[in-house]
Amino acid sequence: MTKELSNDEFLRLIVKEADIIIPIANGEPHRLLDILEENYLKLQNVKIHQMLALRERDYILGKMKNHLSHTSYFLSGATRNAYHAGKVELVPNLFHNVPAMLRKTTKLSMIMTVVSPMDKHGYFSLGTQADYISEFIGKVPFVLEVNKYMPRTFGENQIHISQIAGYVTNDLPLSEEKTSVVGEKDIKIAEIVTNYIEDGDTLQIGIGAIPNAVMSLLTSHRHIGIHTEMLTDGIVNLVASGAVDGTKKFTHKGKVVAAFAFGTQRLYDFIHENPSIEFLPVSTVNDPREIAMEERIVSINATTEVDLYGQCASETIGGRYYSSTGGQADFARGAHLAKHGKGFICMHSTVKNDTISRIKVLSTPGSVVTTSKNDVDTIVTEYGIASLYGKSLSDRAKSLIAIAHPAFREELAFEAKKNGFLK
Repeated sequence: MTKELSNDEFLRLIVKEADIIIPIANGEPHRLLDILEENYLKLQNVKIHQMLALRERDYILGKMKNHLSHTSYFLSGATRNAYHAGKVELVPNLFHNVPAMLRKTTKLSMIMTVVSPMDKHGYFSLGTQADYISEFIGKVPFVLEVNKYMPRTFGENQIHISQIAGYVTNDLPLSEEKTSVVGEKDIKIAEIVTNYIEDGDTLQIGIGAIPNAVMSLLTSHRHIGIHTEMLTDGIVNLVASGAVDGTKKFTHKGKVVAAFAFGTQRLYDFIHENPSIEFLPVSTVNDPREIAMEERIVSINATTEVDLYGQCASETIGGRYYSSTGGQADFARGAHLAKHGKGFICMHSTVKNDTISRIKVLSTPGSVVTTSKNDVDTIVTEYGIASLYGKSLSDRAKSLIAIAHPAFREELAFEAKKNGFLK
């Protein structure tokens, strides 16, 4: 008996007030969501739970109220405007804790995800994913969207045909995240950070121009390990250069470990049937205790604003929500717990053609702290590095003012004294 589902058979699996979980980015099953939207009047208060949705849809825009709605755990271009219009709910979270949160706060009625075609042993691969869904394999009903363009990958992201409720097919090229253009400021910041990275260190590194610049400067390093929530294109170049072999790692030796991958087709081709890549649940990859087991972990992330306490507001811009916490707080804490861990949070010192400082005396009203003053290690701008861990408030203020844009240092010092940071 085949497990391939007709539209009607799929719809009969959707119960009243179901909580449906969808993974990040290319795990988003477009055909299954199309079927739900086309038949939304048959649904009753069904909720989709997801981080980083790819496509703006009518149900996200609130056009299917009381039938189909969206709850976000990380805003994207597809959900940001809808959230600000009051059509989408946003749930605060630490990335590593999302699976536990879903267990406690949802019915876990179904997981819908894209997979690679079944192999000769009856297994599908979650491909670019493990994220917050893989640990529910065998425990929650899965409906799959089989896509020949999804790479076959390895790790704790294999699901057997006996473990699924059914599948549909939809061969659709994966969405790509284009590589950010690296500028002069990015190179300056990257040069500072790479001075602190040694052969044999293990990296967690995010997406964007600064991480790309860092990786471009590490090609002559050796025995680098990768333990990161998100695999990006820059890692392909690092591996190709011989910099990455993972032989000095303390966990998953020799493996590039990640929770998900998002980049260009070059990245997807690289991870396809690559036994050195291991996708693990985010509850493992991002657990600060697991991170700390990598004794030489180096965490490199970005922020949009830092105040003189050292608080990093990385999920809001100008006091307005833009994304969510993601894994930054997880890795900041994990780097502190690691024996020789290092945590870098990077940013350009200004925005809008040097007219606004990103270093503030006090956070912009409405800003949300992502990495707390107690977890922050070092802040890096194109003007230098400020080591904050274990420093007094006055020393923090002095260090941060020193790496601010020169045009703002006098004003920051004046306001710092006025607010009691400097005596």
